[in-house]
Amino acid sequence: LAGGIILGVALWLRHDSQTTNILYLQLGDKQAPSTFYVGIYILIAVGAVMMFVGFLGCYGAIQESQCLLGTFFTCLVILFACEVAAGIWGFVNKDQIAKDVKQFYDQAFQQALMAESETNNGKTVVKTFHETLDCCGPDNGMRVVTPLWREDLCPKKDFFLKNYIESSNCHKKIDELFSGKLYLIGIAAIVVAVIMIFEMILSMVLCCGIRNSSVY
Repeated sequence: LAGGIILGVALWLRHDSQTTNILYLQLGDKQAPSTFYVGIYILIAVGAVMMFVGFLGCYGAIQESQCLLGTFFTCLVILFACEVAAGIWGFVNKDQIAKDVKQFYDQAFQQALMAESETNNGKTVVKTFHETLDCCGPDNGMRVVTPLWREDLCPKKDFFLKNYIESSNCHKKIDELFSGKLYLIGIAAIVVAVIMIFEMILSMVLCCGIRNSSVY
C-alpha cells in the first residue's frame, strides 16, 4: 500500500499540467531543463519496487520463510540507501532547479523582445510560461523599462493592474511552483523512510521469531 501511494504521488507530480507545460518547452534547439524529473523518476522507481518487495515480504511472512524475509530486509536496506542518496541530491540541487528554469525563461523572454523574434519560438515559450503560471515578465523593473511588450505577450485586459498590485512576476512564480513540488517530494520521501525503518525492524523480529520457534 505504501509503495502504491508513493507511486501514485510520483505519477501525479510527473504528469502535473503546470510542470509538463513548462518542462516540455523547446526554445530553438534548446530543451527546457528537466533536472526536476530526476527526483520524480527516483520516486516512481522506489514506489514500484516497494510494491514488489511488499508482496515478497507478505509471502515470506505467510510461508514463515527466513530466506524470503532476509531477502525482503536486504531489498529494504538497498532502497533506503538509494532514498537517502536521492534526498541528499535533491537538497543540494533544490535551488539549482528553479534557477535553470528561470534562466531558460529569461532567454526566451529576451528573444521575444527582439525584432527578429518572429523567426524563433521565443514568444510562444514566453506566452506558455505566462498562461501556465499566471504571471507576466521576469520582474517589476523589466515591466517598467519595457512596457510595450505587455499587450502582446500578456493579453489579459486586467493584467497591468494585477501585476502591480500582486507583483506576480514569473521568477517568483517559478520559485513557488518548484518549491511546492519539491516540498511534496520531501514529505513523500520522509514517509517512505519511516515506513521502511519499521518494515526492517519488524521483518527482522519476525525472522528471529521464526528461527527461534524452529528450534523447538
